[in-house]
Amino acid sequence: MNKIVLSFIGLIFCGVISNGCSQTVPPVKHRIIVSTDIGGTDFDDYQSMAHLLIYADTLDIEGIISSPFGNGRVSHILECVDAYEKDYPNLKAASKDYPSPDAIRAIVKQGATEIVNTRGYDKPTEGSNWIVTCARREDPRPLNVLIWGGIEDLAQALHDAPDILPKLRVHFIGGPNKKWSVNAYHYIACNFPELWIIESNASYRGWFVGGNQSGNWGNESFVEKYIKDVGALGSYFYSKGTHMKMGDTPTLTYWLNGDPEDPTSPSWGGQYVRAWERQHKVFNRLTSVTDSIEEFAVLELLLPAENMPENSFALMHIENQSIKAEIKENQVRFLFSPKRSGNWTYNLESNISGINGLEGELVSYPTPAENGNKPSASYPNWWADNPAPEYKEQGHIGIKTVNRWREEFLGDFARRMKRCVPKNKQ
Repeated sequence: MNKIVLSFIGLIFCGVISNGCSQTVPPVKHRIIVSTDIGGTDFDDYQSMAHLLIYADTLDIEGIISSPFGNGRVSHILECVDAYEKDYPNLKAASKDYPSPDAIRAIVKQGATEIVNTRGYDKPTEGSNWIVTCARREDPRPLNVLIWGGIEDLAQALHDAPDILPKLRVHFIGGPNKKWSVNAYHYIACNFPELWIIESNASYRGWFVGGNQSGNWGNESFVEKYIKDVGALGSYFYSKGTHMKMGDTPTLTYWLNGDPEDPTSPSWGGQYVRAWERQHKVFNRLTSVTDSIEEFAVLELLLPAENMPENSFALMHIENQSIKAEIKENQVRFLFSPKRSGNWTYNLESNISGINGLEGELVSYPTPAENGNKPSASYPNWWADNPAPEYKEQGHIGIKTVNRWREEFLGDFARRMKRCVPKNKQ
């Protein structure tokens, strides 16, 4: 009987929001590093960070790296740690294994603040160096790297220290993050195909889409009843968003409940399949509406360029991105990854006369269900969203592998939030 079934039975006997039982705690603590774009373009990382600290006694947190799209920096992580410090006496009374606020501050590192160019890596950062340091420690346990934003620091760490690859287990929230971070992603896929990685491009949405949203299980009602004003962390959580999103949290709950050694088994963080070929299409011309690519795949656009001035530049404007080109040998090169199925239009801006003003179109199609039965020999340790129709909802593959456990993982979260206040006030 697996851990999820045991957890579910326990919830039946002790009630979903009671104090009488807790979630399954791994017998051996997992080592984790979190890379987050907190403070960047989305509020959900603030909420996921509060959730992470509520569960800090169940894991060995070895690093928290700021790797933003936008203006996020280390200070945004430390803001959450400040809230944690206020609740720390109550948390410590509930479990002696909670790390001190200063111990957490000591492992907060600044990662990349810019999207790397099409080469896929740039210069070492404090964050990328910390991944290398932790991976090289004398510890028999793997190092689990949970990526909530850009994947640049992981790419840099692998470039600088390829010897760390066997020690790593990566859980990457892709989709929009992959779209922004496509250069670093493509570098990893091309150069480190044996990396152990879960690439969650859609399943993560099951944290806030679907499942039981009735009554107090709704995204707003749950926060109102079980999070708002529950200790300093509850107030911090609510101040960042009055409804729940937490799209990065499945990377954490994957390690809390289920069999993390087997991504195909059920877990609170999703249930995955061996990845099919990582689709990469190259076009040596402008694309049109007759050209298509699978959602979440990588498009490479190569266009000839002549009479290039000094300091040549070229940008692809597509949706809310302005993608910088690599320019060399009379050619401009763009990489793009569509975060969903649908139609895309783009235009090019450049000081190269033959490139400036060009326009193109592209269609991205839904992931075929049969991909789940086509594991790639090239990527033996790569895992992807389960595209089977029974796990699809609202057009997104895999999300039912997460939202099927909504009452269980939210029930556990609600119980743990009570630790933030004294027992006589619970």
